[in-house]
Amino acid sequence: MHETKYQPGMIDPVNKAMGRMAAPLAPDAAGEVGWRLLDEDLSLPAAVLYEDRLAHNLDWMRRFMGEYGVQLAPHGKTTMAPKLFARQLAEGAWGITLATAHQTAAAHAHGVRRVLMANQLVGRRNMEIIADLLQDPEFEFFTLVDSAELVDQLGAFFHKRGQRLNVLMEIGVTGGRTGVRDAAQQAAVLGALQRWPGALTLAGVEVYEGVVQEEEGVRAFLRRTVAITRELAAAGAFGRQPVILSGAGSAWYDVVAEEFSQAAQGGNIEAPIEIVLRPGCYLTHDVGIYRAAQDRILAGNPVAQKMREGLLPALQLWAYVQSIPEPGRAIIGLGKRDAAFDAGLPIPARHYRPHGGTTAPVDAPAHWKIAGMMDQHAYLEIQAGDDLRVGDMIAFDISHPCLTFDKWRHIPVLDRQYRVIDIVQTFF
Repeated sequence: MHETKYQPGMIDPVNKAMGRMAAPLAPDAAGEVGWRLLDEDLSLPAAVLYEDRLAHNLDWMRRFMGEYGVQLAPHGKTTMAPKLFARQLAEGAWGITLATAHQTAAAHAHGVRRVLMANQLVGRRNMEIIADLLQDPEFEFFTLVDSAELVDQLGAFFHKRGQRLNVLMEIGVTGGRTGVRDAAQQAAVLGALQRWPGALTLAGVEVYEGVVQEEEGVRAFLRRTVAITRELAAAGAFGRQPVILSGAGSAWYDVVAEEFSQAAQGGNIEAPIEIVLRPGCYLTHDVGIYRAAQDRILAGNPVAQKMREGLLPALQLWAYVQSIPEPGRAIIGLGKRDAAFDAGLPIPARHYRPHGGTTAPVDAPAHWKIAGMMDQHAYLEIQAGDDLRVGDMIAFDISHPCLTFDKWRHIPVLDRQYRVIDIVQTFF
């Protein structure tokens, strides 16, 4: 019996009506498929990205960072999508930030050649993964340390391998996450580093300010980090030039840019400084926790106020109305397996009736609200008399893109006519 061997970009004729791929679409083949979301060519529920909004967000953040003269290493754990990494790098990103050894391996396999692992590298197998990647002479890697114990473990491992590892001292706060808390811990880390001069290089200082909730506290934390960097530079502790000073999640990147750029421009650090900021959620943004952060930035940051409209939500979930069993409730084919629910439930954004309805999606009524979610179902609160039918399509905005991306392996990219023009693969 002859067996058809599908090639990238080919469509399985048996499954075409379901909108499924036999193999990932090649970038130059996605537009040839002819799929259109509103024509029901995709199997729902589905996460989708909007090309015009992705392009806007890429350009917005590039210009924002340029105004402060700082580098961008977006946190790749948000999307774990090499195709999106490539676009960020093409827009001038310094590198990609990642959280684990296996994420780093996936990024390297897809062409990323500079990674800041904003996490501690712990455990033999994780160290082996990084050591193997470091055999690539074009690959530059940085990881974090906050204890003498970890420094000694890393030093012993990489000394035995005859390799050198770049490390950043992580600064933390009491009650926070990882990071050096006080002068005694700092001295212990520095002492351990001196035991491994051939295996470990102190390349800079790193901080994650997202564990602090108020702006005043964030600024105080950042100023402490700058003071430590100044102290270490004066002592000649760094083995890399320029010294890396890194911070910024997706909520306080404006404050980090202000504080760190002022410190570098003031010339009070006795070493050349390379400031590297790491927001990751900006690329797709959201309508929840990061919209609130962006509203704060647009209200108070002079650089953001000079730019045209802020970041735009570029990721949505589309799903069908499955049932309307009661006058005030509809059941949607979307659940915890499909969308983040840790920082707020999905929010109805657009409504479309594919059969005899409107020609384009319309705004969802403001009173529609997801009241709860199960694995594959969501409870949508509606009102008696609402024009809603089984088979209607609803687009949902989300809060916290990180925990939505990791639920999908293939995400269609749509143009303004809802046509599929690309497919983004994720590698979690």
